[in-house]
Formats: sequence, C-alpha cells, structure tokens
Amino acid sequence: MRGSAAETPRLTASHLEVVVPPAAPAPETSPLGAARVRRRLTVEEAAVRAGLAPEEIRSLEESRIYRFPSVNDAIAATIVYAQALGITGREARGLAGLDGGRSGFRWRRLAAVVAFLAAAGVLGWFVAVPQLRDAVTPAPSAAALAERQLPPPWEIRVDVFNGTELPNAATVMANEIAGPLAYRLGTVENAERLDYVQTRVYYPPGSHDLAKRLADDLGVQTTALPTGDDANRLVVIVGLDRASG
Repeated sequence: MRGSAAETPRLTASHLEVVVPPAAPAPETSPLGAARVRRRLTVEEAAVRAGLAPEEIRSLEESRIYRFPSVNDAIAATIVYAQALGITGREARGLAGLDGGRSGFRWRRLAAVVAFLAAAGVLGWFVAVPQLRDAVTPAPSAAALAERQLPPPWEIRVDVFNGTELPNAATVMANEIAGPLAYRLGTVENAERLDYVQTRVYYPPGSHDLAKRLADDLGVQTTALPTGDDANRLVVIVGLDRASG
C-alpha cells in the first residue's frame, strides 16, 4: 500500500552527499613566533627563558599589545623576548622577507619588524638619555655641599647693633634679616661705639660658613671674633655704608 512503512524510501550511502567545510587556514606565524619555532621552543619554554608569562608571549606573537598595561610595557616585553630568543639583525631581515628567499611573508611582517626596531630605539633613547644627562651634570661644588649641611636660618640667632649715629639703622637691618632671610632675631639696639664705617657680620670660632651665608645675602664682609661659646649666634653691626643707604 502506498504510504505504508514497508514502502517508505530509505536513504542509502549512495544517496548521501556529505559536505565537509574547508578547513580554516592556520593562523600565520608572527616574526617572533617563527623565531621561537625555529628554536624548537614551546610558548612555555620561551616564557621561562624570557622571564615572562606565557600569556604575555602569546600576546606578543599575536601583536595584541592592548593586553599590556601600557605601550611602554609592551615595548619592554618585546625587547626582552627578542633578546631571550637571540634574534640577530640578519635573522630579523629574513623574518621580514628581506633576504629574497621567502616570498610568503607579507608587507605587514616587514612593518612589524620595523616597528620592533623602532620601539627598541625609542626604549634605548629613554634609557640612555638620563644616563648621559647624569654624566654631563657637573658635580656640586664644595660651597654647595657646605650650604646643604648648614642649619636653616631660623635656627641661627642674630644680634643687630647700630654702629652709627643715624637713628633706626639697626631696626631697618633687623627687619631685613628676620623678614626675607628668616633668621631669628636677638638683641636689636645701639652699639657701644657709633663710628663704624662698614657693616660686617661677626662670628665666633667655627661659624665662618654661617657668617658667610648671611654676609653674602646682605652684601657685606665677615670678621671673626676671638671668642664665643655659641656657634649658632651671629652679630651684625651696621656701619655708615648701610645706614646711609
């Protein structure tokens, strides 16, 4: 009977057409990947040799620098990886297809190698420039070193005396010493003598550098005292040269 199970047509192997999709092409090997394969290294072995994580090796070989925290990190990892593989300049040209014997490499591989070399140059520049700058930077002078070792002005007491007959000369000088120069003021009054011609900074034994710093700021000279038990105490006597100015 029509439509019965016995008359249901059955498909045999001769009636079947099996369609097999073409295999996807294997991903192209990057220059770094080709160098690794040439050395018969696995990704894990290359990672151990370079001191990088296997995922970082795969990212470099697949040109996926976005997986790194920054472009600089990717550049540094590329240089470390290339050095670990021992890639020479001649080999790099071969990987880029510049030796004339491998036409299968495309122009983008040449661009990749050029980018790698440029990145290496940029990294070398940033490494070398600070070293060159440090090499040409002159060493600090003895005076600069001494200045760094001196106590700050606010720890130094300065007594100011007016050595002239002009009024307020000591006050004017004291304002300059305590204000812009930030020294700690002590006594501010007239000197026993009022015939001083030049303004000077007087200092006890061992305080020459302190006195010179203050004298340079004031534009005057220094004079050593024969005695004194406080190394952080200076004396300024105002003369006619500053009182009249």
